[in-house]
This record gives sequence, C-alpha cells and structure tokens, in this order.
Amino acid sequence: MSWIDVTYHLRGKAADAAARARTIAVEQSIEMPPEAVDDDAILSDVLGHVTGIEALEPELHAVRIQLAAATIGADAGQLLNMLFGNSSLHDDLTLADAELPASLQRELGSGPGAGLRGLRARVKAGARALTASALKPQGLPPAELAKLAHAFALGGIDYVKDDHGLAQQSFSPFHQRVTACTAAIRRATASTGHPTRYVPSLSGSLDAVRDQLRIIREEGLDTAMVAPAILGLSNVQQLVRDHRDIAFLAHPSLTGAARIAPAFLAKLWRLIGLDAVIFPNHGGRFGYSPETCRQIAAAARAPSGDLAAALPVPAGGLSLARVPEVLDFYGDEVMLLIGGNLLAERERLTEASAAFVAQVHHHAGAEIHA
Repeated sequence: MSWIDVTYHLRGKAADAAARARTIAVEQSIEMPPEAVDDDAILSDVLGHVTGIEALEPELHAVRIQLAAATIGADAGQLLNMLFGNSSLHDDLTLADAELPASLQRELGSGPGAGLRGLRARVKAGARALTASALKPQGLPPAELAKLAHAFALGGIDYVKDDHGLAQQSFSPFHQRVTACTAAIRRATASTGHPTRYVPSLSGSLDAVRDQLRIIREEGLDTAMVAPAILGLSNVQQLVRDHRDIAFLAHPSLTGAARIAPAFLAKLWRLIGLDAVIFPNHGGRFGYSPETCRQIAAAARAPSGDLAAALPVPAGGLSLARVPEVLDFYGDEVMLLIGGNLLAERERLTEASAAFVAQVHHHAGAEIHA
C-alpha cells in the first residue's frame, strides 16, 4: 500500500488531541464509523490512521495522519478533497503539509514546463531577478489599459500582467483587451529591444478559458495567469496538461479563505505544472510573516526530485524603496511584482518602471561583484 503522510495543526487541549486526531483520520478517509465496516481490506488499506501527535504550543499540536494514495487517482482536486475536504469545516484545524509518494506525484503532474529558468530565458534575464507589474484599476477600457502596458514595457518591465480582477467585463472584454495590450507591448519592445511579455488573466467557465487560450495563441503570446482557487484545481491541472508550451502564473486569490498552509499550496501548484507562484510579501498590505514567505519561496524552487523550480513572485504593496531589502531576503531567483506603487506615478510611469528595472539590475551586478 502507498500512503500520503499528512500534517495538520490542531488547536485545543492536549487531553483532547488523540481523540480529535482519530476523528480526523476517519473523516478524511472512510467518513463513517469503522466498527460499521465489514470489509477488512477497507479497514487495513483505506482507513486513515494516526502516526503521531506533537505539542507545538500548550494548545497547538502537530497531528500526523496517513491517508491512502489509492483514494486520489490522478486528480489534484480530489487530493485536496481527501486531505482537507470535510475537515476544513472545523475551525480548530489547519492543513499544514503533505508528503506524497513518488508514484502519486507522477500521476498528478510533472512540474513546471518553463519554470524559473524558462521564465528568465523568455525575457533574456540571465541570472538576475525578474520584474513584473499589473494593469489596473478595474473600469478602464482596453485602450487605456494598453497605454499603461506600453508605458511599463517602455520602462523595461519583464512581465506585464492583467490584474486578477480583469475578466470578461463590459468595460474591458477579454479579446479586445488582449489585442490592444499585445499590440502596445509589441510597439514598446520594438523601441527598447527588450522582450517584455504580456500575461492575460484567464477566468470564467472551462469552455471560456479554453477560448481565451485560443485567443492568446492567435496573438502569439506564451504566458497566462490563473487563480487555481477560483478556476478549480482540477481544471487548472488539465489546462496545464493541454498547453505545456504556455507558462502559467498562479494567483493566490481566495486562498486565504481556507486554512491550508500557503507553502503547501505552492508545492502542489508546482507539482501540477504551474510555472510561477504569486504571493503577498511580508510587510505589505497583507499579513504574511517573513517565515511564511520564506517557506513559500522554498516550496516553489527548492530541489524536489525531477521537478523544475517554479518562480516565486512576492507582491502586494511592494514599493521601489523596498526592492533592495526584498532582493536581499529572497535572492535573485525571484520575480518582484510592483503594481499600484508604480501606477501612482501616473505620467511618470515609464520613468518609475525604468527605476524599478535599474534597481534589480544593480542588485544583480552587486551580487556578482560581491
């Protein structure tokens, strides 16, 4: 039998931990009283079992449970269902991590197709960190978004992405937006010589997203953004399988609504083939700690069998003033995403973008000569 080693963080009294752990093991496997099961094979091969309980704090415990890999198939959505589906409804529990057997990893995915190295190569970045920004706010028509895209690209930004809130709205239909922004960035790259990439955001039903990918291909683009918690992990898994030549950036929208460790999600997204992982940087407008951010970056790019490294993308309130500090924290195997703080420069957007790019290049040069 092949088992998944799952770690949960359980809040509550130490005296209750063992009973709660057994309840979780049942809930996330057979979901019925074991004494009501007559089949010995189910009790030995499917029923989850507790392998350890460790006190982390007086009322916080690491609970380790083994769950049967046979209950997963090759579906990443089913993996999350069996790891945390029903138990996510209990507010005393967090899914902290899971170690998957090699056979299950192979069934779920083969990792990023482009990944950190490929995303660097597409913009001829060498060994430096990458730069990114976002088109916003909502409400702008395609022509205005294209002006912003043009200004970013003139400043030498590597990746210019749609804000995750841009979808199929009446004020900015997907096809018109993608056509306009692609043309604007191509005009800029013809001037600068730097191969800035435009990254449309995919949204809607699976049929809608497939049509959006058709449009992306027709425009000659090779990068897109998805929000796995919105589109559904199984759908994203299939899109990656069907479009291995497209690099996919993962957006964290809605992931804070579930008590799942962000680093585990980064690890899972990398496994199913997402090439970059966007996440809120510490000290910005979200509440992630430096340790959480360090864990996400490690999950994205640390050695993991034959999987290519994914690219960590810290974002969420970054400013030009923090660029040196953030690069010192993560190193150069990262893409920094500054959106609103560049857009606040308004008519100086190109100059501010160029200053951002210059800081990243300077840090890379300083590292080389250190």
